[in-house]
Amino acid sequence: MCKITTALFDFDGVVADTEPLYDIFWNEMAKIYHLGIPEFAAKIKGTTLSFIFKTYFSSFPEEEIRKIAFASTEYELKMDFPEVSGSVNFIERLKERNVRLGLVTSSSSVKMQVALKKMGLEGLFDTVVTADEITRGKPDPMGYLLAAKNLQSAPTECVVFEDSFAGIQAGNAAGARVIGLSTTNSSDSIRDKVYTVIPDFRQPECLLKLFS
Repeated sequence: MCKITTALFDFDGVVADTEPLYDIFWNEMAKIYHLGIPEFAAKIKGTTLSFIFKTYFSSFPEEEIRKIAFASTEYELKMDFPEVSGSVNFIERLKERNVRLGLVTSSSSVKMQVALKKMGLEGLFDTVVTADEITRGKPDPMGYLLAAKNLQSAPTECVVFEDSFAGIQAGNAAGARVIGLSTTNSSDSIRDKVYTVIPDFRQPECLLKLFS
């Protein structure tokens, strides 16, 4: 078994406890635009904005798409970014151990600059891969493969921390070991898809052993 040298984190629902805030926004958009999709926010977890527009809003005029994109950006920039319990401390402890750190998110670079500053995480990640750096979002493994390449790590050296079905699928497809957080989906629904399930990072010792 390969030595684990690298930790790759999704952001929303893994580092930041923001998924409930996105639920409010996207369920409201689904209502306003009469998409007729119950629990729309749950359906799009982990996907990029471009995927959402292409898949669910393609019949709307470009002007409406721009309005939604602007509203989404405005909403994100005003958001608070509460941490998933223990996530910041866990990332800092990995940094102290010289573990290579990557962030792989379906969010934009603009949002991530704001979010990382608000959370005090600026400069901790050795690479940040956002939706702006890739052409195929989760569940495609492109983002995780790019992060591993940027860190000069083989995918088999990487542990991926994910919460969404799309993200878990991407991590597995990349060839990494995936640890699922039950912040967005239930433990039972993701258990058979990941190496192990954790509720948060409040008990980091067993996770740190993976990197020893």
